[in-house]
Amino acid sequence: MNKRDYYEILGINKTASAKEIKSAYRKLAKQYHPDRNKEAGAESKFKEVQEAYEILSDERKRAAYDQYGHAGTQSFGGSGYQGFEGNFNGFDFSDMGSINDIFEQFFGGSFGGFSTSGSGNRSVRGEDLEVNVKIDFLDAIFGTEKAFDYKRRVVCHSCHGSGAKDSSAMKTCPACKGQGRVARIQRTFLGNFQTVTSCPDCQGQGQIIKEKCPECNGQGIVNEVENFSIKIPQGIPDGVTLRFKEKGNSGRKGGGYGDLYVNIEVKPHDKLERKGDDIFTTLKLDVTEAVLGITKKVTTVHGEKDLEIPPGTQPEAVLKMEGMGGPKFRGDGKGDQYVRIIIEIPKKLTKEQKEIWTKIHEIKDVKPGFFDGLFS
Repeated sequence: MNKRDYYEILGINKTASAKEIKSAYRKLAKQYHPDRNKEAGAESKFKEVQEAYEILSDERKRAAYDQYGHAGTQSFGGSGYQGFEGNFNGFDFSDMGSINDIFEQFFGGSFGGFSTSGSGNRSVRGEDLEVNVKIDFLDAIFGTEKAFDYKRRVVCHSCHGSGAKDSSAMKTCPACKGQGRVARIQRTFLGNFQTVTSCPDCQGQGQIIKEKCPECNGQGIVNEVENFSIKIPQGIPDGVTLRFKEKGNSGRKGGGYGDLYVNIEVKPHDKLERKGDDIFTTLKLDVTEAVLGITKKVTTVHGEKDLEIPPGTQPEAVLKMEGMGGPKFRGDGKGDQYVRIIIEIPKKLTKEQKEIWTKIHEIKDVKPGFFDGLFS
């Protein structure tokens, strides 16, 4: 009887990640587990799903299967499913993944003599880095270019990450014969377990460095200060984080670089406040300016601009300067500027000033209460 394709069994494509494989397996394992599903054929489907996961969850087995099909898995003894399922002393194994997953958690090995793959020789992606960059208020409005230094780990320029002085300074590890892993048999009441761990002599590399690279001391990576220049887009808000791929730390064993995250912090302006694309400010007027009207210079992001103050402007009035805001962060156009009016009432008057205000108050055609609010 011809076996079904393992990818088809799990309902995934051949480019599926390890996380996607495990997710698909757990979903199907719960669906067809004999303790939960009493339909005819559920047990055989469960075993089929189990077998597919045993192969595709192991990098070596999956690679052999991808190249040679089912014939390529024979060298690994087929699937790791041994008919063990359901509850054991009240412990539900069906919620924990494959049998190998379970026993790897408790014993570091696998059930029925099938070993788990070691991870000591796997490449590890480098860490992401985070940098805070402060920019001026107007630079955030109109955009700028910002250069800064930061420290990160990079691949050693001398050994290109190998950690060895040169190619002749490497030899095959005699302990693991270049496999990067060593195995041992452990006997328990449940049977024999073969635990596979990273080779302690070569740390899972399969090779031993006879003479270390003098620049990185065999680490394959070195610390470096990098001068980095970024373009700040116009209209960028305070608190935005920009991501730059592969500008973080270098990973070990060829694992690639992490990313750099740049947090933008906008310095405050002494006169202007920003809310989105709009700019807000205040303007102080004396009473006569508010009553009679006047043209005043107002600070904007575009420089000093004239603002017409209409006669009779009231305290806390907000005047709009259309198009005097900042460029939009996304899209075309500009915001507006809003000017809140503050009317300053004199606390002390000269004798002459007091006489003038008294005459104004006594004018017959002045409506009662007109100036009351100005002096309250």
